[in-house]
Amino acid sequence: MTRITNIAKNTSYLTLALIGQKVISFTYFTILARNLSPESLGKYYLAISLTTIFAIFIDLGLVNVLTREVAKTPEKTSRLLGNILTLKIPLTILTLGATILTVSLLGYDELTRQLVYISAISMILDSFTVTFFAVSRGHHNLVYESIASVVFQLIVMAAGFIALFSGLDLRYIMAALALASTFNFIYSWLILRVKLKIRIKLLYNKQFFWLLTKLATPFATYAVLQRLYTYLDSILLSALAGVRFVGIYQIPFKIIFALQFLPLAFTASLYPALSYYWLHNKEQLKVSFKRALDYLIIISVPIVLGTIVLADKIVSIFNEGYEEAILPLQIIIVALFFIFINYPIGSLLNACDRQKQNTRNMAITMVVSIVSNLILIYHWQVIGASITVLITNLLMFVLGMYWVKKVINYSGLSNLRIFGKSLLAGLIMAILLYFTKAYVNAAILILIGGGLYFVLLYLFKGINKQDIISIYNSFMKKKLAKKT
Repeated sequence: MTRITNIAKNTSYLTLALIGQKVISFTYFTILARNLSPESLGKYYLAISLTTIFAIFIDLGLVNVLTREVAKTPEKTSRLLGNILTLKIPLTILTLGATILTVSLLGYDELTRQLVYISAISMILDSFTVTFFAVSRGHHNLVYESIASVVFQLIVMAAGFIALFSGLDLRYIMAALALASTFNFIYSWLILRVKLKIRIKLLYNKQFFWLLTKLATPFATYAVLQRLYTYLDSILLSALAGVRFVGIYQIPFKIIFALQFLPLAFTASLYPALSYYWLHNKEQLKVSFKRALDYLIIISVPIVLGTIVLADKIVSIFNEGYEEAILPLQIIIVALFFIFINYPIGSLLNACDRQKQNTRNMAITMVVSIVSNLILIYHWQVIGASITVLITNLLMFVLGMYWVKKVINYSGLSNLRIFGKSLLAGLIMAILLYFTKAYVNAAILILIGGGLYFVLLYLFKGINKQDIISIYNSFMKKKLAKKT
């Protein structure tokens, strides 16, 4: 019971931290976009995208291995950590060298190169911070990591605001990231030394190195593919269209990125359940998967349709000069539907020991993404990148469902019925938004539209009284658990 309680607490902490982090991060991004030109914003996020891609080569799946192995054998924590830290030092040096060389070869201007160098400081510090927190995860403690993730964003926002409103240039705004990363590095190190009483020292054992490398390979493969898939489009945009288009692209990209906390929080509790049902109750596995798809369909449809109708109002929140982001936002938000429902699909495959299929699907999708971006960005810049996001997420859905049907006896008819009812309710909501958006504030429209959507969905029997009671009871149980 203690372990179950810890898991519930950790899930709650991480979910709350994730929501807080996303809210702060998107607020900060909005302020930046309102005060920077598309070109300046593009340079800022180009540097971050580049170092985010390279950061995975410092880790190469070692963090996942560390968490798993510490959880299995806590008594080996110091040995595991020491050997992994020794592995990461040469990886850090090589990755930093590769980053500097790539920036030189791509021919970026002096300011962009300097932004990449400052961002590289965060890249290195964050890599070691994540390693330290992987140990606390292995000891079933996510409290400190949850706190750090929110504090990190607060430091970035506070220091960034000081630099921005003091009239300092982009280098100082980027330095806010390095400052926050420095805090997280020191904080995570202190947690290990003071709270968990774990000695941190470099160790070397040839056989242990080989074992760690073997264990990390599957994680590394998937992580590299996923990181390239997520951030390579910004690099290609800068090379094929120009850095200004990277700034414009950040508007739709950040919006869909921020909204992903909804399926992330949902699947955090879904994954352990699917893992259990795979071993003990195959029929309940199928039921839970269908319900997960239903809930995410119901949530995503009004977001997609509402954003399409209100795209011009949403983009107007940002600075003048971002009007070109309206059509890309309308295209890329459609991909959000597939992004949402791909979460339970990926969770099901992982829970049912189909990690290799997930990795293969990601590899196929990444290749299609690169080819599609090279063709479409060349012709249509940000619109081309947005179309690629839609194509690739649809492809991930098709590939994922192919394997789902091999794992469980799944028929999508019930999910299609829910989709049809959600779409009907969503279209009526969208019509209302379209004809009233010129007269009513966007925030009020969102509240009215959302309320109308769920009332209509209830009337269409897309959701019923039992669903509402179930959701209410789940929240009440969480509240009671916190009180006790």
